[in-house]
Parts: sequence; structure tokens; C-alpha cells
Amino acid sequence: MTAARAIAETTAVHSPVAALPQPRELAALGTVLCLYRAQDGGELAGWSRALRAEVHSGLDSDGLRASLAFHDRDGHCCWRLFLLPDSDFLAWERLASRLPAAPGNDDEGIAERLWRGLAGHLAAPQWQCSVLRLCAPSPGPGFAGHALLAASLATVSALGAAMALRIAREQAAGNAARVHECCCERAARAAADARAATLYPTVQLDTRMPS
Repeated sequence: MTAARAIAETTAVHSPVAALPQPRELAALGTVLCLYRAQDGGELAGWSRALRAEVHSGLDSDGLRASLAFHDRDGHCCWRLFLLPDSDFLAWERLASRLPAAPGNDDEGIAERLWRGLAGHLAAPQWQCSVLRLCAPSPGPGFAGHALLAASLATVSALGAAMALRIAREQAAGNAARVHECCCERAARAAADARAATLYPTVQLDTRMPS
């Protein structure tokens, strides 16, 4: 399984796995919040490693909280998608109805979520997050019999941005403050950082005493 990354867009290839949602089912979800492991690669690296998926759902003070958790061959959660106000609720329900529910689902309370967030901040951040719109391109030559999924950064409503930021903080995502950035904003920030590095190069002082 391979994954290739382009500017503001990610594409991944996956061997067909019956226990996983099909790319067209994921594409039908519309705009979603994606959590991915920072050390694994880009936004779709976790999907390319996943072998099964399960549904998490519950109610909290903010209303419905629903997500899809994807697990690798070792049983570790390697990729997560969260429902947002901007998502397609009907497509989400269709997909969730055919996937198994997580054991115990999301019964944890506020204290448990706060503790997980604190633990995540004390350790090195494991998750990164992006608001994505998934799509299912047609496999080209050389990819026959494989599932192909692509994603691009998406914009969200004010309500969607607030929910995405809240989820990202609860999950201790390392880049939570930038979760609502669209591809244009991310490109502009990268360009500004590059210009700043050129205008204000890093100066390293030699603190050694002269001999």
C-alpha cells in the first residue's frame, strides 16, 4: 500500500478490505474532521494502513458526538473521522448503520475527556488534525483492483469550525489551533513563514571564549 502527497491534496491507495468503508462511502460524507497520526505521514496515511473500522457515538453538552475509528493490524487506532455540522448526516447514518459499534461506545464523561487531553499535552502530541473533503477518483492504469481515496482541505461554517476546534483540543491534536485553515490560508501561512526565514535568517552566536 502506498500513499502520495501533493500540495493541498492527499491521495492514498488501499488494497480492498471488506471491513472498511468504500472510498465512495467516505466521499459521500462531505466535509469531516480528520485526525491522523503525526508520525505516520499525511492525512490519509492511517487510512492506507487500516484493516477495520467502528462507530463511536454519544451525547454531551454540545449535542451529538459521532466519529469513525479505523484500526491497523495491531489493533491500534490509526485514523479517525468526526461528524461536523457541515457533513452529510444522511450519508453518515447510512455508513454508520453497516459498521460495528465500538465496545462501550463513548460513555466517558467530561472528567475522562479532560484527563485524556491533559495526558496528551504532557506527552508528545500524537494526533494531527485537518478539516477535509474526501473524494473517490477513478483508479488509473496500474491501480486496477485497488481502492483509491483522495482528500483536500475544506472550509467550514463558523459552527463547524468551533466544533472542530473543540474536538481537536479534546483529542490533544498537536495543531488544534490551525484546524479550521483552508488550503489557501495554509499556503499563505507557509509562504509568510518562508519569507520571514529569508528576511530574518537565524543567527547562531558563538559563546566560546577566545583562546
